Amino acid sequence: MRWPEGFIAVDWGTTNRRAYRLDGQGRCVDEFEDARGVLSVPAGAFPAAVAEIRARLGDGPMLLAGMIGSNRGWIEVPYVACPAGLDELAQGLAWADDRTGIIPGVRDDQRADVMRGEEVQVLGAASAGTIPADGRVCHPGTHNKWVDIAGGRIVSFRTVMTGELFSLLKDHSILSDLLGSPVAPGDAFDAGVRHGLACDDLQANLFSVRARVLLGQARREDAASYTSGLLIGGDVRIGLPSTLAARVFVLGRPELTRLYAAALTVAGHDPVELDGEQCFLAGIQHIAERIA
Repeated sequence: MRWPEGFIAVDWGTTNRRAYRLDGQGRCVDEFEDARGVLSVPAGAFPAAVAEIRARLGDGPMLLAGMIGSNRGWIEVPYVACPAGLDELAQGLAWADDRTGIIPGVRDDQRADVMRGEEVQVLGAASAGTIPADGRVCHPGTHNKWVDIAGGRIVSFRTVMTGELFSLLKDHSILSDLLGSPVAPGDAFDAGVRHGLACDDLQANLFSVRARVLLGQARREDAASYTSGLLIGGDVRIGLPSTLAARVFVLGRPELTRLYAAALTVAGHDPVELDGEQCFLAGIQHIAERIA
């Protein structure tokens, strides 16, 4: 393998994959994203899917992260236990062949929780100095993660299924016809956040989203933003007890970090948004440097 000369890095999730070609200085010189997540690849077809990436980005060594290492992916790679840093991830690599490594996820045995993919971004941000070595990170996505880091290592985390719940409500609930509008920060979103932060009546308040529109107490076009705010407000209440420090680092895709940053601002915290892609590239570069 010739890691010093560059490699291919892949963030391979459940529904999407993002692949990058990095040169010997760690600079991204080519990339692509598509909808070929692990659930779209038939059993036994992962070698061909990996070959397809090399056909597009070059025939180099490769590091894969995310759900590709899960029991729904190519090769199931055991999780490493908290506390976990980049050294533990590098030591836990599984090799599909002599130039294709799969990065393990992280498990929190105290909370019976797991992650795959987010750990590379969080530890990448810490290794790059983008976030402090000790603090709290919010990583929004289908399954939002609240991650505690200490000494630049992940020491504990908690998952909240906010994104998936909103998707289910949008596609398979009595609210479906109300949740098609774009979600954006604003008065309706903030109102939902405030209710989610203050109350524990989520199931009842979800039904009231429809009732308020029917009774003329709320606008139909505000329903999606209010519902999103309601769910994210509850998420913040779970992830951030008021005793924690005000500054929170929100790491991920910009369309999601802006919503969580808005909710954290309503909650009285000081959010700092970070680009998850850049954090991923920093993390996977540091893992590659640890490969002998």
